[in-house]
Amino acid sequence: MTNFGIAVKAFIVNRNEEVLIIKRSPDDIHKPDVWDIPGGRLNTIDEDPFEGVKRETLEEVGLEIEIINPLQIKHFTRDDGQKITMIIFLCKPLTFDVKLSKEHTEYRWIHIDKAKDILSHHFHSEIDAYKERVSPFR
Repeated sequence: MTNFGIAVKAFIVNRNEEVLIIKRSPDDIHKPDVWDIPGGRLNTIDEDPFEGVKRETLEEVGLEIEIINPLQIKHFTRDDGQKITMIIFLCKPLTFDVKLSKEHTEYRWIHIDKAKDILSHHFHSEIDAYKERVSPFR
């Protein structure tokens, strides 16, 4: 395993200002049973991050999305020592029938004002960043 990865995440917000959150499976090697948002690593160094986040979202929750814009970029070291640069995109759903991958056990659409109560603290800054900007649905 390489010690560096590029990851993409979709911060998907619907017209009711609800964000889609998904629960990682209990046997996940990284953060089991934690509420997360859709996304994952790029397949190759050549994969376009915009296409990668669309692919990951389709794979993990079965939704097609429209990317509004990048919301945040983070760089951190995972518990296993791997360094990750993560791009979080603000997105809106184009389809609405969620179909979870085997990597996840539950999903919820939760109002942005309640999201910090459930979503992993790793994504609280995305909630704040979203609230600081004008919603694309207003």
